[in-house]
Order: sequence, then structure tokens, then C-alpha cells
Amino acid sequence: MKDPKQLNPNWAQLRQKLGYGSELSSKKSGTETKESILGKRKERSDNDEVSEREGNVLAPTSSDSSITDEIAMDCEMVGVSPLGNKSALGRVTLVNKWGNVIYDEHVRPVERVVDFRTQVSGIRPRDLKKAKDFRVVQKEVAELLKGRILVGHALRNDLKALLLSHPKKDIRDTAEYQPYLKEGRKKALRHLADEVLGVKIQNGEHCPIEDARAAMMLYMKKRREWERSVKDFVKMRLKQKKRKPKKHKKEASPVAS
Repeated sequence: MKDPKQLNPNWAQLRQKLGYGSELSSKKSGTETKESILGKRKERSDNDEVSEREGNVLAPTSSDSSITDEIAMDCEMVGVSPLGNKSALGRVTLVNKWGNVIYDEHVRPVERVVDFRTQVSGIRPRDLKKAKDFRVVQKEVAELLKGRILVGHALRNDLKALLLSHPKKDIRDTAEYQPYLKEGRKKALRHLADEVLGVKIQNGEHCPIEDARAAMMLYMKKRREWERSVKDFVKMRLKQKKRKPKKHKKEASPVAS
């Protein structure tokens, strides 16, 4: 069989156009860790991704790590104040709609940490030694969430820890969604993940990446119905605002005898 270079003298250029020319450069940078506003993201080999998808329900459904219109968030807390009973942000994780991590940072609270709550948070003293300052993380997360749909479980607690707010119309909280309630009561994320997704999470130390992925998968399973109900609610509120309040006639005051 003849050498392809002899059949086509522009073989090298053709390979480059098809993307083969960048193999060496991509392999060289494949082990490096990228750091930016998106946080830290470790690149993995194709074999790692395939095996993860086959063995883990919560594995990303795509290799696309771009910032999507829907972002799931999960936070882990540490204890501050003299007794350690006041919660402060210790780690925040964001994943896109495919479950890929787009932001994952440990956070150095403003107040001194008294209780790392490792058994639940998974956070250890060494994790906060090189952690980002709270204000930096707060600003970066706010920029990523701006104008996007925020998915999560009991998001009120996470937003409170970040000292951030988010438009109610853009919040998709799996703890508040009617079809996921039991007789009007909220279910824990681990119970929803087990019942709806068939996966067990939070067995011991919590992993915010798993928790965020679970919330996103719960949202994606009901996405059509959920978005339809949100649109219907918004339309109803607009109609209510357009209605002019009825003027009540003033009752005649009784005549004094």
C-alpha cells in the first residue's frame, strides 16, 4: 500500500485541517490544571470518561464544559462563632446542564472556623489554607449565575451563605417542586436521588459535585413540565397585575338624629 504522503503531497495540511495536527500539543497540556473564574477543572482521558459514564448514574452526559443557561449549585458549610453553631460557606460547586464542573472552590470564611464539620462537609483544615477569600468567590459566583436558571436543592440556604439573591422566576429548587413533595412535605435530596434517579448519595461525607449533579438530573427529568408550569405562573401574575382594582363606593355616613 502506497504512503498517503505520495498520493497527496498536501497530506500534512489535510491532517491539520481535520484536527490531527493538534494531537501532540493537546497531549502535552492534558495533565495541566486550568485556573480561571471557572475554578479548577482537571482534564481526564477518554477512557476515564467512558468508564465513569458506564458505572455512575451521575456521570456527565457530555464532555462539554461550557457555561450553559442552566447551572446547578451546591454548597458545603463550616461552623463559625464561639460555639461553631453558625454556618459559613466552606465550598461552592457549580455544574452545567450536562453535569460537568464549571466552578469548584473552597472558601475562606470572614470569621474564624471553629468546626469544619468534616463528617458531613468533607472539608478539612488543609482545604482552607489556600482557599479563596469569601468576597472573591461571592463575586465570581454572582457573575456566573447572572441571567441564568439556577438549579439546586434548598437553594435558600446556599444563597444565604453566599449573601446573594437570585430572581425567583429563575430558580428551580428540587426541594420546592410540587411533584417532588410528599403530601406537601419536602424530601431530602438523598431520598429524591434514590427514588427518582436510583442512585445513593450522601453516604457519609457529602460531595457537592454529586449533589449538584443529582439536582440537575432531577430538574432535567421534569424540565418540560417544570418550565411550562413556570410560564403559566408568570402569565397568571401578569394578568393579575393588568386587572384594575375595583373601586368601592363609599358608604353614606349615618345622619345624626
